[in-house]
Amino acid sequence: MKIYVNHPELEPQLLFIKNIFNLYFEDAILLIGTGDNQLTFDVTTNVSTAVQATLTLNGRTYHAAAERQETDKKSVKQAMAKTLVTMLTEHTGITQSWGTLTGIRPTKLYHRLYRQGLDHEAICERLSADYLISREKLDLMQDIVRIQNEAIPDLYDLKREVSVYIGIPFCPTKCAYCTFPAYSILVHKNDVPEFLVGLLHEIKETGEWLKRNDIKVTSIYFGGGTPTSITPEDLKLLLDECYRSFDMSAVREVTVEAGRPDTIDHETLKVLNDFNIDRISINPQSFTDETLKAIGRHHSVAETVDKFKLARQHHMNNINMDLIIGLPNEDRTHVRHSLAEVDQLKPESLTVHTLSFKRASEMTRNKSKYPVADREEIMTMMNMTKTYARDNGYVPYYLYRQKNILGNLENIGYATHEEYSLYNILIMEEVQTILGLGCGASSKLIHPETGKIENYLNPKDPKSYNNSYEHYTTEKIKKLERLYNGMTLVQ
Repeated sequence: MKIYVNHPELEPQLLFIKNIFNLYFEDAILLIGTGDNQLTFDVTTNVSTAVQATLTLNGRTYHAAAERQETDKKSVKQAMAKTLVTMLTEHTGITQSWGTLTGIRPTKLYHRLYRQGLDHEAICERLSADYLISREKLDLMQDIVRIQNEAIPDLYDLKREVSVYIGIPFCPTKCAYCTFPAYSILVHKNDVPEFLVGLLHEIKETGEWLKRNDIKVTSIYFGGGTPTSITPEDLKLLLDECYRSFDMSAVREVTVEAGRPDTIDHETLKVLNDFNIDRISINPQSFTDETLKAIGRHHSVAETVDKFKLARQHHMNNINMDLIIGLPNEDRTHVRHSLAEVDQLKPESLTVHTLSFKRASEMTRNKSKYPVADREEIMTMMNMTKTYARDNGYVPYYLYRQKNILGNLENIGYATHEEYSLYNILIMEEVQTILGLGCGASSKLIHPETGKIENYLNPKDPKSYNNSYEHYTTEKIKKLERLYNGMTLVQ
């Protein structure tokens, strides 16, 4: 759908406006000039006035306004978003349960107000007024924030601790929806030894700096890619270095992504046993073989079940499984089947993702090859997973959203028996620094006093990483030193 904008003050806001339109129309195109579907705003600049908007679509004209109490750009933008959502909801009949929000971490808004001492009703009143968020989503946010504070009682006081993400960029194959650094282990197996040299260097140097400055590690997460794509011997090398370099007595959780069932075997599980690691992910995404083939998973449903049972035999007592809602050619019957299979296995946690058309994925580049369900069916499928979770003792403990996510929904992590992933909570709520080590790993450096965030990304491809790991390690440590400058690090 083409939307024409003819207002000089709106030109810097085109991307923001496009994101709002994309909540209602797939692939909205914004153009400067005049034409059908004309969008015009009368933006006032006086304090305590409103942003007035007129929108004409298909011959119908809509008027809306939103109050703003400040003259700063943020409040004007917020008011513009409210006018757009109000008008587009009237035009399309589609209600946005997340209101004007297009960001990834809505629960951060709830945490911020909760820390100010507001109760749930006051928080609901504020977020509903500011962002038009529905009561259903506000109650969900309350449940998640409560669980997060139970899981990590010192969630708001972790400035003297960090978590560590270790990125291993190899997979058996790359899935059609994926944009993570993921290179075929069959094609790139000769790159692994040199990659490990760099990663071991990063772990050692970073761990030594943390120990010298008495910065504890809260959690360690091995992701990628699929960490279990590398050999058991190589995985043992990495774990040995972690246990030497980090003060593991303070680490509350270690997770190893074993997301692809075709990478799990006795030898790999034995290595994890030797380090007393029992939290892994085994991700079916779907329990329909035709779907797995279509998205490039290259493993079968039977293999998922067999490897889950094998993991149980090796005392993996905290297993997560991922499902994706809205995969190509799937509808509610496929989701019902997947949930029935999950019920047979009973993992400790279940993460439900809504499919997102990520910009660089194969699925986005060739959308016509991957037909997906309509908005109503996506909503029905997501509600089925929520009902299943509630009826089977799973509680929601973290949530995040993505751009171009089907139905403008969300991804929710559920857990039972209090088997929450601490790392998932910490990375989403941005309450402490996350150090990214390895190929494609992103460090999220959070100032311990101001909360200001700086991202620092390692190279995404193994060759570039291998050529520059020393530089990136040195620069990361310099950033840590500046980040904690002025704090009494060693007591």
